[in-house]
Amino acid sequence: MDKSAIDSILQQLQATSALASGVKKNANTDGVVKVDFAEKLESAINQVNTAHKKADKLSEQFSSDQPNVDLHEVMISLQKANVSFQSMVQVRNKLVTAYQEIMNMQV
Repeated sequence: MDKSAIDSILQQLQATSALASGVKKNANTDGVVKVDFAEKLESAINQVNTAHKKADKLSEQFSSDQPNVDLHEVMISLQKANVSFQSMVQVRNKLVTAYQEIMNMQV
């Protein structure tokens, strides 16, 4: 193997390591930029909210007998919204458990 191939593999390993640790490389400055947990959480909550709004909109359209809305579309969107909400609840439960464990640690 030549030096450039080894350097390439090393860069890939470092990028993977940074991704796994929750940081990402900034392409412009080659510096490390931390991922904001609050932004990620807010984005996930907004996605769940969007799924619920879409499901509500489709169910209202179906109940008003609009011809372009099928029952299977409504049911699928309702199930997607339900699954995303249940996932969010499970994440919240894990966060609360982690918070409680941290609070119970002795300093």
